[in-house]
Amino acid sequence: MNYDAAFFINSILLGVGLAMDAFSVSLANGLNEPKMKAGRMSLIAGVFAIFQAAMPMIGWTCVHTVVQYFSAFEKFIPWIALILLLYIGGKMLIEGIKGGDETEEGVKNLAFGALMVQGVATSIDALSVGFTIADYNFMMALVCALIIAIVTFGICIAGLIIGKKVGTKIAGKANILGGVILIGIGIEIFVKGVFL
Repeated sequence: MNYDAAFFINSILLGVGLAMDAFSVSLANGLNEPKMKAGRMSLIAGVFAIFQAAMPMIGWTCVHTVVQYFSAFEKFIPWIALILLLYIGGKMLIEGIKGGDETEEGVKNLAFGALMVQGVATSIDALSVGFTIADYNFMMALVCALIIAIVTFGICIAGLIIGKKVGTKIAGKANILGGVILIGIGIEIFVKGVFL
C-alpha cells in the first residue's frame, strides 16, 4: 500500500462515514446547550475525534494480535452501543419531561462522564474498521486514524453549531429532542449491526 490519492480519499470517506453518529450526538448536545462556548465545543468534538481515531487503531491491533478474540467480541458491539445510548438518551428524555436539573442558562450542561460514554457509544462500531485497514502497516493505519479524527472533529463542530442555532429556538424542549435523537441513534446502530 502507498500514500497515494486513493489512500487519502478512502481515509476521508471512512472518516465521514464513521462521524455520522458522532455528528448526530453533537447535534443533540448543541440542542441541549445552546449557549455553549467555543472551548467546550472543541472539547466535545475533540473527544469524539479521539475515540473515532482510537477505535480503528484498536481494531487494527486486534487483527494483528488477537483476531480470534476480537471476532467473538464483534457481535456484542451493537448491543453495547444500544445500551449506552438508550441510557444517556433516556436520562435526557426524562429530565426534559420533568423540566428539572437545569442551569441558570435554562439548559443542563453535558457532564464529562456522559461525554465519555457518548464517545464510546458512537465510536465502538469503528472497531471493525480495523479489519478494513488490516493490510496497512502501522504508520499507514495511524495516518488513516488521524485523518478520521480530523474529519470527525470538523463534522462534530458543524453538528454542535447547527444544534446550538436550532436549540435557541426550542430551548424548552431541547432535552426531549436530544434524548429522542440519542435513542434513535442507538436503535439505528443496533439494527444495522444485528439485522443488516
